[in-house]
Amino acid sequence: MKIQMIAICGTGMGSLAGLFKEKGFAVTGSDLHVYPPMSDQLASLGIPIKIGYRRENLDPRPDLVVVGNAVSRSNDEVQEVLAQGIPITSMPEALERFFLADRLPIVVAGTHGKTTTAGLLAWLMEKGRRSPGFFVGGILKNFEKSCQLGTGKHFINEGDEYDSAFFDKGPKFMHYHPRVLILNAVEFDHADIYRDLNHLMEAFSRLVALMPTDGLIVASGDHPNVRSLISHAPCRVVTFGLKKENNLRAEQVTFGEATQFHLVREEKDLGSVTSPLAGRHNLWNLLGTIGVLLELGLSLEEIQAPLLSF
Repeated sequence: MKIQMIAICGTGMGSLAGLFKEKGFAVTGSDLHVYPPMSDQLASLGIPIKIGYRRENLDPRPDLVVVGNAVSRSNDEVQEVLAQGIPITSMPEALERFFLADRLPIVVAGTHGKTTTAGLLAWLMEKGRRSPGFFVGGILKNFEKSCQLGTGKHFINEGDEYDSAFFDKGPKFMHYHPRVLILNAVEFDHADIYRDLNHLMEAFSRLVALMPTDGLIVASGDHPNVRSLISHAPCRVVTFGLKKENNLRAEQVTFGEATQFHLVREEKDLGSVTSPLAGRHNLWNLLGTIGVLLELGLSLEEIQAPLLSF
């Protein structure tokens, strides 16, 4: 299959291009603004990029065109795609179709912390011999790439609340059908597409309602907006944070060159954790990650050693 990607240098589009290449597809792309780190990743993968959006970029004719959400319908290359009747799709729809259908998606959502949390989860699962697929909006130093197919049953994916394409104005995360959902802080964001906090919360409410009854939500119990979202969850919920009412919490926390704390799960002290990640925000990111890993059967000892090398 030959795939052309319009606006290929976005972090999501570039990651999808890498997955297509790893799957064995012929991938080409176009963009106006080509710069690192995504330009370097695409170059290392041997994916050619044409500068500018032109009708001739579609010669020879591709089997499928993926359109990034930064591109409008009036784009010259898009106009030619439509004129020729070439099949067209959005980035999240393509990700679902080609990479999630036969996997168990772990979706990391929320207005903060997605890339860090998804990257951390990918690294700890990789070192835990789970070989996950992953799709992350940034180049991970541990992997020197932003994506991999993996051979395990799980696929880790950032669940972005921004819209998908000019022809698909819904949130990207509605395409991903998570089996496990990490829901971190939710606050007002993306004022260009959401009117106010209530409008944003409606999008996240639809994501929570999409969960299967045998799924799992690992949610930040310290954030009131998240507490509100999970109050009507159709599946099991595990909360994490610093407050005592959470199922999984950090106690005796000290911040410094390293973050140290005791991990408590349902009133049982599981032991001490040392993290190289600074700040309270990264402690929340880590607790959400640990919450998923414990559910997948990893021990705290299996988590601690690779954590130090993240």
